[in-house]
Amino acid sequence: MRVVVTGGAGFLGSHLCDHLIARGDEVVCIDNLSTGTSSNVAHLLEHRRFALVEHDVSAYVDVDGAVDAVLHFASPASPVDYAKMPIQTLKVGSLGTHNTLGLAKAKGATFLLASTSEVYGDPLVHPQVEQYWGNVNPVGPRGVYDEAKRFAEAMTMAYCRYHELDTRIVRVFNTYGPRMRPNDGRVVSNFIVAALAGAPITIYGDGTQTRSFCFVDDQVRGIVALLESGEHEPVNIGSPEEFTVTELAEIVLETTGSESPVRYLPLPVDDPKRRRPDTTRAQELLGWNPSVALREGVQRTAEYFRSLGMPGAL
Repeated sequence: MRVVVTGGAGFLGSHLCDHLIARGDEVVCIDNLSTGTSSNVAHLLEHRRFALVEHDVSAYVDVDGAVDAVLHFASPASPVDYAKMPIQTLKVGSLGTHNTLGLAKAKGATFLLASTSEVYGDPLVHPQVEQYWGNVNPVGPRGVYDEAKRFAEAMTMAYCRYHELDTRIVRVFNTYGPRMRPNDGRVVSNFIVAALAGAPITIYGDGTQTRSFCFVDDQVRGIVALLESGEHEPVNIGSPEEFTVTELAEIVLETTGSESPVRYLPLPVDDPKRRRPDTTRAQELLGWNPSVALREGVQRTAEYFRSLGMPGAL
């Protein structure tokens, strides 16, 4: 296949590019490098089946030649990023989705949207099933990301129904692993970087809020399985195993051998109290289950940060 991956120089997108190249596909990676970095795909730049195009998909998108699939992963994806870039976040979810859907329609390509567990907001249904409509504050500080993704889902389904475009929607849950940015504000990277530096690990709230953490290799397997399916409705891809934030901190401290203290600060506005996907559809439709346990994934991620020479890393 010839595949366009927007946001392909980002954390998750770059791993997806790796997977597609490894299986023999040709990949056109489009990224404006606002949160992604060319270093994530540096090892692919000389590959004959890979091309990096620096472009903001909020502007018109065109790709020469045939395209078999368009995978739309471009977007700021952490609270730190979309707090700094609220307008850009809304634009890439709306204009960017419209432009990439238009590319897929023009090329007769399959379109896959990277949506998010954030469409469920601070959920009142637990675990979260795809049929749940969510509990989102549209005017809160997280709303720019939540509503951008909800709009992107609506636009994708409109193209599916009205234009009969072959579409997919994956709802991604808390992915982590190598190539996360040390300062991206996500809880796994925050905790590991602090632990390696011997700095305090900061827990917002009382630490009883829960998350489900999916290692990036498992996430990519699920995304590709969804791409190859015929399923148009949203599918959750994430770990069905739930941990409190305090439990995550304990695992990070044990895995890194750190003696960092733990401190507690107030919970940010609209921060979800519980988050765990119901993955029944992924299991039944795709035959997908995650295989990397949290301790193993944290260890592999910590090794990556050590390789960057993080302060205090051994």
